Amino acid sequence: MRNDEIEEMRTIRLFDGVSPAHAEMMLRASFLQRFPAHVELAREGDPADFLHVVIDGQIEMYSAYRDRETTISIVGPGHGFIVAAVISDRVYLKSARTLAPSRVLLIPAEMVRRVFAEDAAFARTLALDLAMAYRGVVCELKNQKLRSSLERLANWLLSHDLETGQTGRFTLPFDKKVLAARLGMAPEVLSRSISALIPYGVAVSGPAIEIRDREALLGLAQPSKTIDGPSA
Repeated sequence: MRNDEIEEMRTIRLFDGVSPAHAEMMLRASFLQRFPAHVELAREGDPADFLHVVIDGQIEMYSAYRDRETTISIVGPGHGFIVAAVISDRVYLKSARTLAPSRVLLIPAEMVRRVFAEDAAFARTLALDLAMAYRGVVCELKNQKLRSSLERLANWLLSHDLETGQTGRFTLPFDKKVLAARLGMAPEVLSRSISALIPYGVAVSGPAIEIRDREALLGLAQPSKTIDGPSA
């Protein structure tokens, strides 16, 4: 990386409180790369060679089994991915690809494990990331097991509207096929669910979403703080 890129990377949350010597050592060994959309960054079953940190863009975490494939999560700027595989020196349990043009910091896994063992601040940051990832898995498991497909869609719409300023209008950040997989349903089920939300004041035109009756949608979704987070 160029010196100006290294200085920029020092400011990301991952290096908060990390000793300058350890941050310098990791960054000098790292790569900052730009990727177009639809590029595979990590493959399920491969050794964890790098800790990936999203600087700009959007990454889809997904998994495949036989002829089936599903989206597990979407990772945005400021977040690292497949931390557990890097720390435990195991193979990736999921794959990763860019959904949009992205800039990603790649830190060699061996260097991450070395600094994890030596720098308490760095270890705390990664431990917090792992804890939040675990809680996210529990919330998603509850979301999938306790809610219908219509309820999952309603809650996702409300959550994304909140993330984008709660104006009641937003554009889907990825195509409907990815959204269907992210919510654990087939594309045709998503289409039926979208139609079923019309009586609740949801209007859909291509990727454009409009929530015209928030109270009606809230009544259907019934957000939960232990599934959807403290903002629910």
